[in-house]
Amino acid sequence: MPADRRHPTMADVAERAGVSVSTVSRTLRGLTNVSPQVRARVERAARELEFAVSRHASSLVTGRTGVVAALVPTLNSWFMGSALSSLGPLLRAADMELTVYVIPDLAERAAFFERLPARRNADALLVFSFDLTEEESTRLDALGMPVIYVSQHAEGRPSVYVDDVAGARNGTRHLLNLGHRRIAFMQTVGATGFAFSSHERLLGYQQALTEAGVPLDDSLVVAARVADGRGVAEALGELLSLREPPTAVFAEQDELAAALIATLRRARIAVPEGMSVLGFDDQPVADWLDLTTVAQSPARMGRLAGELALELIGEADTDHRRHVVLPTRLIPRATTAAPPEPENAL
Repeated sequence: MPADRRHPTMADVAERAGVSVSTVSRTLRGLTNVSPQVRARVERAARELEFAVSRHASSLVTGRTGVVAALVPTLNSWFMGSALSSLGPLLRAADMELTVYVIPDLAERAAFFERLPARRNADALLVFSFDLTEEESTRLDALGMPVIYVSQHAEGRPSVYVDDVAGARNGTRHLLNLGHRRIAFMQTVGATGFAFSSHERLLGYQQALTEAGVPLDDSLVVAARVADGRGVAEALGELLSLREPPTAVFAEQDELAAALIATLRRARIAVPEGMSVLGFDDQPVADWLDLTTVAQSPARMGRLAGELALELIGEADTDHRRHVVLPTRLIPRATTAAPPEPENAL
């Protein structure tokens, strides 16, 4: 490569600034044992030559990569998009980079845990919404870096998550306070290994019913795939064929609630006059449909997970008791109302 076309080196910066190569290295790595005047000369020379320190070269000296990795089951979701979008700017402000490992199926999952590519390529790992086996969690414990679990409570490990039990309990109470006693719960069925918080939200729903003295009825708990319109119709059909159909349905996710509302409209059942519908998330679709929902903030969750990772990087002993629990809030809109009078019931 001709001299005027080659990439500048640290020696080029040292020559222009009139200092040694070791002084350039100390300056550009941010060490403090360089005078302000020398630092200014070196930084000006580096800018003029468009020189940047490579992550690899820096990591050889500091033992750190300057990278935070994220393990996610998909990028095609509102939750993941919001969480990662807030995480990126936080890490850039800390001069860190973000590497994302997408594990969409069982084959990719097995390959990741076999290779553990994050072992040498990151300073911390954020694990988003994976229902890991104990063996997989133990493998991550051996990485030698902070591992933070996001949108899930990992006992004995750093976690950032929303209180799904309390959120679902409060949402169910809203329906109970409106007068509903036949309340169904529609769960999501998703890719293996992706934790949709079904168990926690179902538990909160059951707790609220029990507190109100309403007997639990397993026939009111149904499941459907979010993207499967026929599956939602079949799940709704199960509910409508009961001797006492529900007057309200608590859908585990807003997307599922949206699919349910569309199915009810096709069946000529008015919402909320014929059936109330409650969601969980407060995605943009909830606002568009005027959907009553239990709101959470994945953007805040991603930001707090990043802050926790930055705190834990470099600590000799990771505090496994560090759990950040975020609250939810009920957003009442137009899809919930008092149950229909008996003569107008389904």
